[in-house]
Amino acid sequence: ALLGTGLCHAGAEAEGFGQDARTSPPVALFNWTAQLVEETYTNITQKCWEYFVDLMRNVTASELCEWKVISRPYSLLQACLEGWADHLHYGYPNALAEQYIFQSHHRYFHNCTLEHQVYFDPPEDVLLAMIIAPICLIPFLVTLVIWRSKDGKAQP
Repeated sequence: ALLGTGLCHAGAEAEGFGQDARTSPPVALFNWTAQLVEETYTNITQKCWEYFVDLMRNVTASELCEWKVISRPYSLLQACLEGWADHLHYGYPNALAEQYIFQSHHRYFHNCTLEHQVYFDPPEDVLLAMIIAPICLIPFLVTLVIWRSKDGKAQP
């Protein structure tokens, strides 16, 4: 609907393509500048945000941290931002989409805490030591087994 209301420059039809508009690829029909794409995406993301805010009006304060309740509006916001970015070949994630996601967290979910402790990966140097130590231990153990078996005496 937005593309048919004059946001596109239809005057650039089939110039330099050597074929008529019916056989040209859809991208060739419009002379979209980066500024026009960004402006269009900015306007559309504002509509995505307004729709999200409208959906969140139905959520009570006690339900704001319940994923079962907020997953639909949150997922729709993310899908709207990502879908239009993909449609306009704008790139996702982008700064504008991240701004709306951060704004949603700041406005609605800032008081939500996790019930369970979150475990993080150890620092890289600790992780590397935990990986390399067993690998280095294997040749030592193999050498020890070979050295002890060279005794020549059968073990009972």
